[in-house]
Amino acid sequence: MPDHRLRICPLCEATCGLKLEVEGRAVRAVRGDDQDPFSEGYLCPKGVAMGDLDADPDRLREPLIRDGKHLRKATWDEAFDCIELRLRPLVDQYGPNSVGLYLGNPTVHNLSLSMYVPMLRAALRTQSVFTASSVDQLPKQLTVGLMFGNGMSVPIPDIDRCRYLLVLGANPLVSNGSLMTVPNVGQRLKRFRDRGGKLVVLDPCRTRTAHEASEHHFIRPGTDALLLFALVHTLFDENLTTPGRLRAHVDGWDQIRELAEPFTPQRVADACGIQAEVIRTLARELAQAEHAAVYGRIGTCTQAFGTLASWLVEVLHVLTGNLDREGGALFTRAAHGPANTKGPEGRGRGLKTGRWNSRVRGLPEIFGELPVACLAEEILTPGDGQIRAMINIAGNPLLSAPHSGQLAKAWESLEFLLCLDIYPNETSHRADVILPGLSPLECPHYDLIFSQLAIHNYARYSPSIFETPAGQLPEWQTLLRLAGIASGLGPQASASNLDLEMLQKMIRREMRLPDSPIRGREPEQIVAALGPRTGPLRILDFLLQTGPYGAAFGAYPEGLSLSVLENEPRGIDLGPLATRIPEVLRTSSGKIELAPEPIVADVPRLQKALQQTREPLVLIGRRDLRSNNSWMHNLPRLVSGSQRCTLKLHPNDAQRANIDPHGLATVKSQVGQVTLPVEITEDLMPGVVSIPHGWGHQQSGQQIASNQPGCNSNLLADNACLDGPSGNAVLSGIPVTIEAVTSE
Repeated sequence: MPDHRLRICPLCEATCGLKLEVEGRAVRAVRGDDQDPFSEGYLCPKGVAMGDLDADPDRLREPLIRDGKHLRKATWDEAFDCIELRLRPLVDQYGPNSVGLYLGNPTVHNLSLSMYVPMLRAALRTQSVFTASSVDQLPKQLTVGLMFGNGMSVPIPDIDRCRYLLVLGANPLVSNGSLMTVPNVGQRLKRFRDRGGKLVVLDPCRTRTAHEASEHHFIRPGTDALLLFALVHTLFDENLTTPGRLRAHVDGWDQIRELAEPFTPQRVADACGIQAEVIRTLARELAQAEHAAVYGRIGTCTQAFGTLASWLVEVLHVLTGNLDREGGALFTRAAHGPANTKGPEGRGRGLKTGRWNSRVRGLPEIFGELPVACLAEEILTPGDGQIRAMINIAGNPLLSAPHSGQLAKAWESLEFLLCLDIYPNETSHRADVILPGLSPLECPHYDLIFSQLAIHNYARYSPSIFETPAGQLPEWQTLLRLAGIASGLGPQASASNLDLEMLQKMIRREMRLPDSPIRGREPEQIVAALGPRTGPLRILDFLLQTGPYGAAFGAYPEGLSLSVLENEPRGIDLGPLATRIPEVLRTSSGKIELAPEPIVADVPRLQKALQQTREPLVLIGRRDLRSNNSWMHNLPRLVSGSQRCTLKLHPNDAQRANIDPHGLATVKSQVGQVTLPVEITEDLMPGVVSIPHGWGHQQSGQQIASNQPGCNSNLLADNACLDGPSGNAVLSGIPVTIEAVTSE
């Protein structure tokens, strides 16, 4: 008889509750859990494909070692011995920075990777760290780090109580929310409309969310910061600022007024493509709404002024009094005790950046990483600190990083490449060693990251559905053994000893906090109380017990622990988001830093942009509900149907270039070109073309993906073009030309 199991979906940020029908080692059906209080039965195509992913014959299940031109199967001991033999001499000869570390997006969806990658980073002692953040959300995290003191203190739109929502560069009905964990967003927006809410979308594409909006306006790609500054200008100009209690917690108010002065609606209207009166109306509506929020996401981050656009969203929240207010934008209080719930309330060290710089271009470190846009040059340029080896964890930078053509050349020059992944892909195609990860259904799950970005405070845990297959290592043990090699302990270092050492460090760090609920206890007592668990579950139990709702090992008997969550398979409701200012602040001043110097210093660049001639044609990306970056394109039900990797463009642009609606077109940028099928639509703003991200599977090693390879849009992205303060790659608003492909 089939067994019914509950599971949190880890395939995107929505974290929906699923109900799986399991028979033996097979998933027979996947349904949305209609009793899940957070996702309310919602299910998207990615969740439906969970069983397909687990059973996919192309998924890696054994280590692979390069033998000449080919990769062969190997034992785990062979693989670790090879890593020791190839990696250690490079570190000994060239130093720790000669090893680069790249972390892909799936890292944050995996409990083991989230917890144990930091230990590997510490063991490597390298400053050559790169992640998918700098082709995604880094401008937002830099902004909130500078303003509020912590890079995960992202104000979340209180969509369940909001009455006016302004959305820029985001398509939550397709993304399921991003930096806003919001499952079943369609039903939530329906309730939003039913209570009289107004949804306004500003986007160069009439997206699915825009089609459902009360109002949609086309905006030229890359001009969001101009538009937002004009809203700020209008609020001051028309005396519409109403910060309320926030005013006492703000530094930099008068500076914002001065900075906004040149950005009048009249001056920015032509550049944005939105009339001045419309801009003024938006400002008035935002100021006068009972409960309002602004939500800017991928389109506002991956542009030339990503940090300024991200910052101005939060400035608007402060000016209108909607920050930290019910129905506005609020901070979560996550159960596992992240940094903005620890230590002295309302004051901290603030965010420090630029602790080191990239070797070639001098780009500053942010949150311990360098921009991935400079990765290729760090590999290709000779000299001290040149990257000679890469460790790639759950990433595919040859598809996701800018100027992919140059990065492919850099990859070929590496002396050693190690990949940890569940699939072969374009990046690991060149690897010397590939270590397999587990299927999501073979892993326990708790959302360390996305519970910090949720629209409601909750705690939910899912045990693994299937046991770890015989002969395969869980990722946390793999990472600990790699840490042993990196720290000089050798390939046979005890993972259990390293795991205990990691836990003991966490306990000592927690006990040093003046307000710790376990301060004064004996570390050995805490370790014993966590037994017999090991690995990520032991650490998760420790985090929950010492978090803001925790049981603290008996000090608060009604508090949270992993055992409590194991007995509540649908999780525990910890209440709606609530006011946290000034408690949440971790800035050195104890105030909201409304005008941080690194951001303010970039405003003159925006002023110059007002004077620049507009490009006649620019490229933007797009998201699909059935895809999350590149790694889901080997599942038939997620790639079935019509071709999705197409060039979308407006009829006027197609006519101007003599593009055949049923033909092919070549798109060229300053650094590359791609050819792909055409899709003509009036849903795109004239002068804007769109290609989806994450395709180009000519060398994936995956049967289904290779049969529908598509093209890699990042061949067109110039890695010299960055958002100034964050170093984030510019993937939206890329100047391009198009031409028809004629049959010979």
